[in-house]
Amino acid sequence: MWKKYVSLCVSVIFTCLNVCAQSAWMEWEEQIGEEADLSSWEEQYENLSELAEHPFNINMVTKEELEQLPFLSDKMVENILYYVYKYGPLVSLNELWGVEGMDKQTQMFLKDFIYVGNSVEKQAFSWKNLWKYNKQEVWMRTDIPLNEKAGYADIPLGEEEKFASKRYYGDPYYLNLRYKFQFQQKVYVSLVVEKDAGEPFFNLYNRKGFDFYNASVQLNDFGKLHTLVLGNYKASFGYGLVMNMGFSMGKYTSFYALNRTGKGLSKYTSMNEANYLQGAGASWKWKNRWLLTGFVSFRNQDATVDNKCITTLKTDGYHRLKKDMEKKNTVFNTLVGSNLTYDGKYFEGGFTAVYNVFNKVLNPAERLYNRYYPRGRYFYNVGVNYKWYRGKFVFSGETAVDKQGKIATLNQLTYSPVVNTSLIVINRYYDKKYQSLYANGFGENSRIQNETGLFIGLETSLLSRIKLLCYGDFFYFPWYRYLVDKKKTIGMEGVFQVSYSPSNSLDMLIKYSYKNKAKNYQDTEESKLVLPNIRQRLHYQLTYSPLSVLRWKTVVEYVRSEVWKREASNGWALGSSVKVDIPRLSLRTSLSGIWFHTQDYTSRVYMYEQGLLYAFSMMSLYGRGERWAWTMDYNWKKRLTFQVKWGWTHYRDRSTISSGAEEIQGSNKYDLQFQIRLKW
Repeated sequence: MWKKYVSLCVSVIFTCLNVCAQSAWMEWEEQIGEEADLSSWEEQYENLSELAEHPFNINMVTKEELEQLPFLSDKMVENILYYVYKYGPLVSLNELWGVEGMDKQTQMFLKDFIYVGNSVEKQAFSWKNLWKYNKQEVWMRTDIPLNEKAGYADIPLGEEEKFASKRYYGDPYYLNLRYKFQFQQKVYVSLVVEKDAGEPFFNLYNRKGFDFYNASVQLNDFGKLHTLVLGNYKASFGYGLVMNMGFSMGKYTSFYALNRTGKGLSKYTSMNEANYLQGAGASWKWKNRWLLTGFVSFRNQDATVDNKCITTLKTDGYHRLKKDMEKKNTVFNTLVGSNLTYDGKYFEGGFTAVYNVFNKVLNPAERLYNRYYPRGRYFYNVGVNYKWYRGKFVFSGETAVDKQGKIATLNQLTYSPVVNTSLIVINRYYDKKYQSLYANGFGENSRIQNETGLFIGLETSLLSRIKLLCYGDFFYFPWYRYLVDKKKTIGMEGVFQVSYSPSNSLDMLIKYSYKNKAKNYQDTEESKLVLPNIRQRLHYQLTYSPLSVLRWKTVVEYVRSEVWKREASNGWALGSSVKVDIPRLSLRTSLSGIWFHTQDYTSRVYMYEQGLLYAFSMMSLYGRGERWAWTMDYNWKKRLTFQVKWGWTHYRDRSTISSGAEEIQGSNKYDLQFQIRLKW
């Protein structure tokens, strides 16, 4: 009875008072993100969260800083810098309306990453200034379990070996700590430690405490030294065909970001336990146009080892079960790489070479689909990236070759008749035998391999209050793929999205996506077919903000998944949020609810949910039920921030949730998170 009463009260609140304190750029994440790319979006979310927490002074911002914002086109970056140079210093962010091509949505997103400050010279580096003008932060997050999962049940005496793969070694609490030291844009020092739920803490197989330690140092612009990184770091060059450890430049990003090359060396502050290098790297400037980079890495990696051969590389970062501990730090990887970049007025180019070697032979158990996956002890790749500007046209791309001489190439042509309109055509050819362990770029596959495709897209905001994004992608796979027992399969994807802002307080968005991709289908016990698998998604979003501290948002989503001329599965979701910002009390609070009804997992729905700072929250829901979440932020004198999030998912179609060690008895799942941050 009380559940019905709570649901009724919340529904009434949604109808009468829907309010929000969410940053505008988070709306951009919701609009652009897709479920197919969630792991990559987590890192992008963390990067943008950090930039929003440490905004740039618009009167002193640089080209390199603005290029970190993926919703800004190259031309818009140029126009902003020109406007500040000609009419600066700015005294109000509303002056951005004077920038050529500026539209409401771009200005709204941009405001979260900039502020108006005095145009003064930065403090010169000295040890005295380093300690006097630095900024430091420390914060802690913990997740407290409110359900008992099967993996934490007691093990019967004498049956430890029997339950070794079913019981976690550690307690059910998640814990992470972060520390950050920063001096202007020149010096960064960070330390991140993490323990996942289920991992031992100062006992058993982990007597060093936390499961993951991440230390990183970055120095910028010390004379000819452009960048120096020590400890854990990332390296990204060109368009990702050789080396890209940053945000994937996939189809789901803004078209404006597709022309951006990797940003070279950078510190690593993420909780991801796989996607980083460990060692040192440096970049040197030469004659203002040239940049020479060298980097080395020495690190242990998790892997399944059988008969002194690596059969799989483990990348999830979990060390909770006996089988996880047996795979921890079982192989060692050494990597050496270099890059030479030229940055001219009408041409940009780069040359990248990467060599890495394992202490054991990489040899996955052979299947049809993985016959051409990377195998051996050592690998090397060489790539050349290029970018020409010619009036309103930009031609860019990268061509790479591996140790076998196999080629991967990506080429794109962008036409921008005006500053806020881009028409883009991208052609890609990734040989089925091309191998690169650190490639991560544009494509339909998760690997830069076994794919040919043509992408055509349009993004425009010719009318200041209407923005249109649409594209079609046509792809071909010459070899077998996972769950596709057939060669030479084809597919296509199309997206049409319109956002409309009739006033400063009202925003609407509608998005339709269609994907047709081959997949195995079990017709009978003896018969297996490869048929087109079609997934359609319709998403509508309405946001209303009568006051700067109030926002109402309602989301409706429909998903249809079907096998060609076979059965279809449908899914629906309706979500709304209540959020309020009370500046006088330094308080923010939010309440959100989602109702979902899907026929099975194939018609699952994905809904964004307000989370803690740096914590990306995209819910995957299937079956029948509701999801409620409440958050609160308290900021004391802009120094101490306390955050809490409580969530409740109620299923109407099951008596157990999940399976294996994660199984929960009952139809309710609860989660509770706390985070505290201190700045000085």
